[in-house]
Amino acid sequence: MPSELTEFQTALDDAKLKRVHWKIWFLSAMGVFLDGFDLFIIGVALPLIVHQMNVTKTGIGLIGAAAPLGAMVGAFTLGRFTDKLGRKAMYLFDLIFFVVFAGLSALAWNWISLLVFRLLLGIGIGADYPISSTYVSELMPKKIRGRMLSGAFSFQALGALFGAAVGLGILSLDPKPWAWRVMLAIGVIPAIIVMVMRTTVPESPRWTMEHGDSEAAKALAEEITGEKIALQNVTPGKMIYKDLFGARYLARTIFVTVPWFLMDIGLYGIGIFTPTILSAMAFAGHGSLIHTDILSTQGAIFLDLFLVIGFALNIAFIEKIGRIRLQLIGFGGMTVAMTVLAFCGVPQGAAGILTVVIFFGFALFNLSVNIGPNATTWILPTEVFPTSLRASGHGLASASGKFGAALGIFLLPVIEQLWGLGITLGMIAVASFLGIVVTWILGHETAGKSLEEADGSAHDGASSSQVTA
Repeated sequence: MPSELTEFQTALDDAKLKRVHWKIWFLSAMGVFLDGFDLFIIGVALPLIVHQMNVTKTGIGLIGAAAPLGAMVGAFTLGRFTDKLGRKAMYLFDLIFFVVFAGLSALAWNWISLLVFRLLLGIGIGADYPISSTYVSELMPKKIRGRMLSGAFSFQALGALFGAAVGLGILSLDPKPWAWRVMLAIGVIPAIIVMVMRTTVPESPRWTMEHGDSEAAKALAEEITGEKIALQNVTPGKMIYKDLFGARYLARTIFVTVPWFLMDIGLYGIGIFTPTILSAMAFAGHGSLIHTDILSTQGAIFLDLFLVIGFALNIAFIEKIGRIRLQLIGFGGMTVAMTVLAFCGVPQGAAGILTVVIFFGFALFNLSVNIGPNATTWILPTEVFPTSLRASGHGLASASGKFGAALGIFLLPVIEQLWGLGITLGMIAVASFLGIVVTWILGHETAGKSLEEADGSAHDGASSSQVTA
């Protein structure tokens, strides 16, 4: 590759962190925070929704799965538009879905309308995955790129924890059947603030260079890095969506989609219904609906702390141990945790040592999922594809994950009713083990590499754009 391109990339890869880096990182992290809040608040609200609207088991599954299904559509479609129209344009557009449909969800008049609004909210949630991850990936110095990506994604756990805390606070202060409406409406406020702040960020220099405007790319890179960069003439790349399935990238496409699919079956199937599962396994017969919901929500908040700890460990070791080893470790812990819980069965109102074992299983699952695959499956798609396919590849991987999430959320209550909770949790253990197998066979390590080295274009001269002085 010509030396001018290397200079442009090196300036971005070796830049010192400046205010603009932190601003983009924070606003991307807050998008993920909203994802976590909106996806997991429904788990706290569902018992009240079911009670007020007389929702069937099938309806429960559909309401829970609505946002992940919408996220699948949003990630798949708007990820591709992020490569075509730019990171910043979509960075603003997806927040509109958060503001409008989170508000309408709180005003739903029956469970069908709630399902529709949650589905549309999910489109914005799904779109934010490839947009925010690609934005952060293309701007951060290579030595800390993984840590910054993991740090941004850790806000999902903070969002989930905030959702559980909000739910508990509302249940404690105003335990009325319609309190779920307040829970769902809370997410509108931070979404508006983040949307306004996102109007002030610059476009990605890598995307701008890829689309032929070398002068604008140079100016953006100089603004971000504070260094002088030689002007370059760029012929825009000609890679298209189907290249994700060509000989060059097919193995990587499988590698970033299948583990994410398998991981989200468990993450969302367990995450959404943690309060419900705890009610059945540990708190059955402990009083009224509201009291039981408070107890199970308190338990979920305690367990959500292990999500935060898992992310902290991932941030600490992502560059030292690498993405692949952490993903293997995480899937291994998930497999063990779900196996333990599967053998516990459903001991209606468990007490003593059995309750401790139940909480140990949930804690190990939450810790393991965030040490490994929940963070690494979000990071890797931004690193293994070139700039012209980066958001598209991440969108496809995100969509695959959200399909797994919807499947897990919808099937968990249905399978539990048919075969029992023990078998249901055992199936999640099998999915986690398959994640180990796929990662082991197809894993592609990217730690410590520039984006161009990670996607292979720096080694063989292949690139999605051609640059000359």
